[in-house]
Amino acid sequence: MRRDGAQPPPQLSIRGLGVVYRGRKGDVRALGGVDLTIREGEFVAVLGPSGCGKSTLLRIVSGLIAPSEGEVMLDGVPVRGPQPSVGIVFQQPTLLPWKTVIDNVLVPIRAQGKPTGPMRDRALELLRLAGLEAFSESYPHELSGGMQQRVGIVRGLIHDPKLLLMDEPFSALDAMTRERMAGELQAIWMETRKAVLFITHSIQEAVMLADRIVVLSDRPGRVVEVLEVDLPRPRLADVVASPRFAEITAHLRAFFQVDGPLRGARR
Repeated sequence: MRRDGAQPPPQLSIRGLGVVYRGRKGDVRALGGVDLTIREGEFVAVLGPSGCGKSTLLRIVSGLIAPSEGEVMLDGVPVRGPQPSVGIVFQQPTLLPWKTVIDNVLVPIRAQGKPTGPMRDRALELLRLAGLEAFSESYPHELSGGMQQRVGIVRGLIHDPKLLLMDEPFSALDAMTRERMAGELQAIWMETRKAVLFITHSIQEAVMLADRIVVLSDRPGRVVEVLEVDLPRPRLADVVASPRFAEITAHLRAFFQVDGPLRGARR
């Protein structure tokens, strides 16, 4: 909040976003009229059924694809292509097997044509924050799946982005590793305070991590609820076991019934 008490403008603003894919068998509308904002330093999770357009939304925000309608604004400037001020963490860490951990972290710096030397100290500091400083000279095959994904998160942060996009980054991990990774991501986010747009299928993951949760309908994806998560941080075991955590997760589960996604959702 500014000194005059007014809310600052959103860092990310999405208005009337729609996407239509052209196919041989006809058009498929993936997203329909999505409105969403993210403030500086805010962690927003997007939750919805498979095929509702969550990953499409993330690719549009990243500038990798263009919307069919509507607009995306980052710091008041329309997104027209990939943005150097945006970091991306994918479902798979996609590390280069012939490069060490620290060299993998520095790949975005090289891709921007910048010298990597001045960034090595920042890379080591981020690896320390992720508990990986001792593995900076290791190769990907020497790391567990969870450790590789942490390297992917560090790589997404290395160029100090204004916005970090995360596309179901823990979906390939087993349940125990996934839960531990959510806790580690929370710690990294609390230290860096980057704005985050986090795509997930996991209700518990969304409640544990997010300041706000955006619920999308079945395809074409539309925003059916935006829920403020009024839980204290850090959200450790005592918070996860609290009645309020259970209340929020139960509220969200009501949107996803086996007899039809988002049946009865408020519009």
